[in-house]
Amino acid sequence: MLAACSSGGPPPATSGSSTPATAARLTLAPAGFGDLPDWSRDGAAEALTAFLKSCGELDKRSDSSAIAPASLGLTAADWRAPCRAAPAVAHNDAAARGFFERFFTPYRVGNNGNNDGLFTGYYEPLLHGSREAGGAYKTQLLRRPPDLVMVDLSRFRPAWKGERIGGRVENGNLVPYASRKEIERGALDRLHLAMLWVNDPVDAFFLQVQGSGRVNLTDGTSVRLAYDGQNGQPYVAIGKILVDRGELTVDKVSLQSIRAWIKSHPDQGAALMDENPSYVFFREAKGDGPTGSEGVALTPGRSLAVDRSYIPLGAPVYIDASQNGTPIHRLAIAQDTGGAITGPVRGDVFWGFGAEAEKQAGTMRAPGRAYVLLPKGISSAKLPLVSQ
Repeated sequence: MLAACSSGGPPPATSGSSTPATAARLTLAPAGFGDLPDWSRDGAAEALTAFLKSCGELDKRSDSSAIAPASLGLTAADWRAPCRAAPAVAHNDAAARGFFERFFTPYRVGNNGNNDGLFTGYYEPLLHGSREAGGAYKTQLLRRPPDLVMVDLSRFRPAWKGERIGGRVENGNLVPYASRKEIERGALDRLHLAMLWVNDPVDAFFLQVQGSGRVNLTDGTSVRLAYDGQNGQPYVAIGKILVDRGELTVDKVSLQSIRAWIKSHPDQGAALMDENPSYVFFREAKGDGPTGSEGVALTPGRSLAVDRSYIPLGAPVYIDASQNGTPIHRLAIAQDTGGAITGPVRGDVFWGFGAEAEKQAGTMRAPGRAYVLLPKGISSAKLPLVSQ
């Protein structure tokens, strides 16, 4: 929740992270399914449903197509056997567990050998809006600007793996794009990018943090919005700012407490939101749910946002975490990324849509460990292995 809160849509913005991705190193320790706490009691059939969606994307790629991260040396061919077998598996937990045990090997994930990490949650928020400005509907939601350029720096130098910037071209040079504060004060008004107007600027802020959401319109229809770019400015966690200033304590910070603080301090709250210079643009989306970075519809409770610099999208990941003494043990599929999700042992669980999903996501801040399941048959020489 210090990330206030995790985002499921945007790709990693590592320049806004307190621990740069370049300082981290993925390490894997071989494990067995018996090492996964509560493995035999988890709802593996739900995870299998999510995995099948990832297979649909993997099937579109040629066998030689590389699967990030490059450090694992994986290709689409490595996933062919499990993806071809998955559709025939009976939809029950026992059969699903048997499938994962047959086709995958678990590895404990580490950061330079340190297995400890953090797991948070995100959800699909509901806003109220209009296609026309007026009355209570004053806060704009913007589509992607035509002059926004997003740059994956790893394409220029391998040492910049995981680093991305955004900007616009001016006189042949790439210059920084407008910040949140500048955009909120009209820096892009000349481009006429407004697609919707909503009735609450705080809801609009948290929509950008989550990366996707739904808007109920005044004409009775509903629109689903998906992430469509970010201004390239670093992501700054406003929850951490409130903790650093003594306004909230670490044990009390959550989406709900941050929202309540902003609402009770309207002038200071607006300034606080401006301290996060990152700004997200949207597009209207179709489908049965928000789409993650992998390009598939997310499955509540079983889709996980990861740092794709370390964990392959489409890979099953078993979470071994605990919050306030309550264990969180579940198999999820890496299908998304997020601006606050950086490092090897870091995950963000998608909890779905509605009030209960918001409650689960808004209060989740669980220290723990992770096991990534990789297809059997991969040469160990490809993997950054360490001993247990």
